[in-house]
Amino acid sequence: MAVNHAEFVVLGAGPGGYACAFRAADLGLNVTLVDPRADLGGVCLNEGCIPSKALLHAAEVIREARHVGDWGISFGEPKIDLNKLREKKNGIVKHLTDGLTGLAKRRKVNVVRGTASFTGPTGLEIDGAAWSFDQAVIAVGSSPVRLPGWPDDERIWDSGSALELRQVPKRLAIVGGGIIGLEMATIYAALGSNVTIIEFMEQIAPGADAEAVRILHDVLQQQGVIIHTGTKVVEVKATKAALGLSCEGVFDGEVKADAVIQAVGRSANGHLVNPQAAGVAIDARGIIAVDATCRTNVDNIFAIGDVTGNPMLAHRATHQGHVAAEVACGHAGALDTDFIPSVAYTSPELAWVGLIAATAKERGIPHKVSRFPWAASGRNLASGGGDGMTKLVYDPDTKRILGATIIGRNAGELLAELVLAMEMGATLEDIALTVHAHPTLSETIAFASERALGTLTDL
Repeated sequence: MAVNHAEFVVLGAGPGGYACAFRAADLGLNVTLVDPRADLGGVCLNEGCIPSKALLHAAEVIREARHVGDWGISFGEPKIDLNKLREKKNGIVKHLTDGLTGLAKRRKVNVVRGTASFTGPTGLEIDGAAWSFDQAVIAVGSSPVRLPGWPDDERIWDSGSALELRQVPKRLAIVGGGIIGLEMATIYAALGSNVTIIEFMEQIAPGADAEAVRILHDVLQQQGVIIHTGTKVVEVKATKAALGLSCEGVFDGEVKADAVIQAVGRSANGHLVNPQAAGVAIDARGIIAVDATCRTNVDNIFAIGDVTGNPMLAHRATHQGHVAAEVACGHAGALDTDFIPSVAYTSPELAWVGLIAATAKERGIPHKVSRFPWAASGRNLASGGGDGMTKLVYDPDTKRILGATIIGRNAGELLAELVLAMEMGATLEDIALTVHAHPTLSETIAFASERALGTLTDL
């Protein structure tokens, strides 16, 4: 018999893990939450989502200060105190991690600092100590993908290292033009780096709507970011003077940089906890398959978050965490939806959910598209906004929304209305007949709906 026993144990204290632990505790279970970090919150809170948004806010303030010069208001060139900016970012993170610690205490969740590994379907080892459990949840997240064959050099960063804000390099190369790479470009370009993005696919933000991405592409170039798509890094040479990235593809040549960020995706951490010892099925990529209730092939073991594969997003993990806790407590629950929103917190923001037109066409799904350009939005122009768009993909017969993309200021916030509309099966008429305040950016959603229905008077 193991010395320690957990009725319900959660491995990993990221957004999915702590949400799962707290929900299970609320439902009456005796919960143990295991994580090797000193602070709760996982990658997202400690070195991902929250730190990046703090720095993106600083970047946006710098851009706004420069932009407002066209309005006759001048603040002069910003003076950046990296130490103070770093302290502010770290202070925000600490405030939130301290808050999570308090929430865990109030719920009487037993937090164990350590590294866990399965020894059987009801057994664990945590830093050498034997544990037994009734039910377990694997929530160990993911790690940045590291490209093979690169030199070991402190000037080569992953996304976590980039957010440490060690320095603002004069020349920064970012390999990977997905959400993480684009957000890093937004931050460092505002802070003063000459940024070059190298993306293997034919567009930045692969998987997003191509029309919206073109708007973002053009704006980033206007901000001084050089973008090479359809290009692969084939060799990296490190000298004392610089890092040299040899490229092939649409761009064929060398990019010189003082620092490089690898932002080519993340890989699941499933293998870290030896789930095979418990009989849990796991593939070669470290991904654990689950059903809609987040249950693995072993009845008493669940898995949530990045370890269950794409989309690797914190909000998906949180909802999975709630489902796993509720199902473990005997309640009916499932996460059975394709409507998981994605947001690139760039300037402007790019947000989307559901089908894009290209995917609907590839799958032979009947659809139509309606757009509303933000050049016709009074609020956008009055707020100093540039190019933007609200785009809806909808079923031509039922008029239900199949997907939506927004590019522009606060796109991530605006998208929520469309996610809710899709979850509830709302039609274009439902949205168009809902009175939206004027002037607001949210009007563009109603206007796009009205355009599809032929009732728009604002174009």
